[in-house]
Amino acid sequence: MSLGQQLAPHLPFLRRYGRALTGSQSQGDKYVRATLEAIVAAPEEFPRDVDPRLGLYRTFQVIWSSSNIDDSRDPGDADEQEMVARARLARMTPLSRQALLLTAMEGFTPEDTAYLIGVSADKVEELVEEAMAEIEKQTRARVLIIEDEPIIAMDVETIVRDLGHDVTGVAVTRDEAVALAMEDRPGLVLADIQLADDSSGIDAVKDILAEFRVPVIFITAFPERLLTGERPEPTFLITKPFQRSTVKAAISQALFFDQATVPAG
Repeated sequence: MSLGQQLAPHLPFLRRYGRALTGSQSQGDKYVRATLEAIVAAPEEFPRDVDPRLGLYRTFQVIWSSSNIDDSRDPGDADEQEMVARARLARMTPLSRQALLLTAMEGFTPEDTAYLIGVSADKVEELVEEAMAEIEKQTRARVLIIEDEPIIAMDVETIVRDLGHDVTGVAVTRDEAVALAMEDRPGLVLADIQLADDSSGIDAVKDILAEFRVPVIFITAFPERLLTGERPEPTFLITKPFQRSTVKAAISQALFFDQATVPAG
């Protein structure tokens, strides 16, 4: 099998990495193109002592580290959420960003990532921890919980605080939820549907969103009331009974792509 045939299956994933690293598909593709041109020009220099995918990424990393390719961003090829993610990634140091993307997104081991970016495996783990800490810092928020079952509300509040967020309040009715939101605007809302006075968490959220923009996660035993097949449907919906890990993942994802929690500068 030729080198080109060995590398072809890995090119879509290299393009994904290039896009995440540079913040633009067109910009990332410039580096991918330069990588392929370098391999074609000097195939004898391609690393033969490692897996072809690892060699491909290694060549990309060399190009990335030494190239003078125009690194200007093209905001036209991204939607708002992508641009928010770019802003967060850009605030990490270059090496920590690469370590995070290569391990968490591309699935390389710390040892392989160490080879790709030229540091020790221990350093890779340190860089990933640094990147994750930066994400947590950037996505810290004040959270309003709308939940009428005390035990569940306490559980959700514990999860929120364990993630480093603050709780602005716990509401058990629609009117209370809206009042709390107006009094102290949250950066995230976690809402049940069926509330204490038979009012609706959906209506509470609609009232809040009519006043200001905020990401919302619905946590409910009645998902069919939201998953109707009609738009708009909630982006984040967790079904009771829930796993704590599911709630944590939803909170992190909702805040990571939210413009309101992107720090200035």
